[in-house]
Amino acid sequence: MNGWILAAGVVLGGGGAAALWGVATGPPAHRMIAQNLTTSAVCPALLLLAQGYGRPAYVDLALLLALLGPVGTLVFARLLSDDLEREQPSAWGLTWAAAGLGAAVVIALCVAGGPGRAMVKLLLIGTLLIAGNVIASRALSGGFRGVRGG
Repeated sequence: MNGWILAAGVVLGGGGAAALWGVATGPPAHRMIAQNLTTSAVCPALLLLAQGYGRPAYVDLALLLALLGPVGTLVFARLLSDDLEREQPSAWGLTWAAAGLGAAVVIALCVAGGPGRAMVKLLLIGTLLIAGNVIASRALSGGFRGVRGG
């Protein structure tokens, strides 16, 4: 076991426990926030595992998850829009914590890997992960100002 795998275990343990608690308890709005947190924890963990095990295929899986995770949150937010209107959940603390975790992992892996195609892919994953998480959290907390119906 190396440091990358240990860091992935910590990220999965902490993020997984928080997401499991959120999904198992509370109203649908809090469950939606926990679903969004799951993507934000698993994607950096996959990047760390890819570095730890030397498996670039895990990076491709993280890219797919960073792209589709927030889209799934937005679909569920649209389907549960009536419940979300009544509760107006807010998770900006979790959103920025997850964004910080994703940025820290991507920066650490970029430094470890050096310049090249892998760095471009990591930066793309980081951008998708952070932007998708912020957009999905904003949609869960009541939508965007000036946009009708959302």
